Amino acid sequence: MKRSWAVFCFLLISVLLNFAACTQEKPYTPQQQNRIQDTQPESGARLQQVETQEQVKTRDRVLTSGTVVEVADSIIPAVVGISTVEFTRENLWSEPVAVQGVGSGVIVHPDGYILTNDHVVGGNTSKISVIFRNGDELEGMVLWTDPTLDLAVVKVEATDLISAPLGSSENLAVGETAIAIGTPLGLQFKHTVTAGIISALNRTVRVPTNLGENFMEDLIQTDASINPGNSGGPLVNIKGEVIGINTIKVTSAEGMGFAIPIDVAKPVIQHFVEEGSFITPYIGIVGFDREMASYYNRSHYVEEGVYVVELDRNGPAYAAGVRVNDIITMVGDQRVSKMLDLRRTIYSYRVGESVDIRLIRGGREITINMTLVEKPV
Repeated sequence: MKRSWAVFCFLLISVLLNFAACTQEKPYTPQQQNRIQDTQPESGARLQQVETQEQVKTRDRVLTSGTVVEVADSIIPAVVGISTVEFTRENLWSEPVAVQGVGSGVIVHPDGYILTNDHVVGGNTSKISVIFRNGDELEGMVLWTDPTLDLAVVKVEATDLISAPLGSSENLAVGETAIAIGTPLGLQFKHTVTAGIISALNRTVRVPTNLGENFMEDLIQTDASINPGNSGGPLVNIKGEVIGINTIKVTSAEGMGFAIPIDVAKPVIQHFVEEGSFITPYIGIVGFDREMASYYNRSHYVEEGVYVVELDRNGPAYAAGVRVNDIITMVGDQRVSKMLDLRRTIYSYRVGESVDIRLIRGGREITINMTLVEKPV
């Protein structure tokens, strides 16, 4: 019995020694080796530095998440779903068929003014329903649309609504946080929040429309997910301010959505709030800035301003003396560096008002005076 116990103890000790030897002989991976070196006493400062960086990363993560949560919580009540009904015919002899569409919008004033996309509520839409966060539904009326900008203003008969604060798209920076809120893929997914960054600015995108090809200019590009139904919803910065209206996504690529800068819509909203109406001013030019000129390999023509490529001979610009190849650099006291600047500034005026236009022609700077007219239907 004693001999058996001794043999057992000997075998146990041998196994333990072999296990320890195998453990010590097992080579370290480079990551493990680095970790061991970083934890040596002589590297104490390095270890403390790594811990501090990790704490900062964790703290930043918490703050970022908390801020996005707070932004979403404050903006979601101002985001609405928009349901539309449009009757269409396949041909002259077919019966009208009701086609339902779904989009998003954002309340921009407590008295029921809602900003959305033209392609959400424009066209032959016969009924517009605005769905609020609590499920309430009100009929909406289209006050204004601009197919070129893909913007529209819808009004509901209500007051004291929660509205979203409007920021500025003027000083946005690539890399800053962007939060998209909307109703992707149907009303059952309303108030979906996605977050990302601003990927690029002043993008020009070629878009096919029912009226032919359209160029959407000066767009904000974001990797925040934008899907069908998000159209018309707000793109928000980390301060909880609306900086854009979501419009399109490049279907052939992931993480490429676009929003219309809010600055071009602010004068329109101001007109409605202060005057109750807005008539789109018209100057009668077709022009492009440096970004759009690259589509035609003519960016070397445009160092600044808006390059005039076509004129309506019945429009006010032609009547005032603007000609093809002129470059518009200022409207009133506002500098114009891109098409967005030109539209935003013109929209701040009323039909019938006169405005000074500064332009460059043949290297010379000249100023002309133009009277704005109503945009033709």
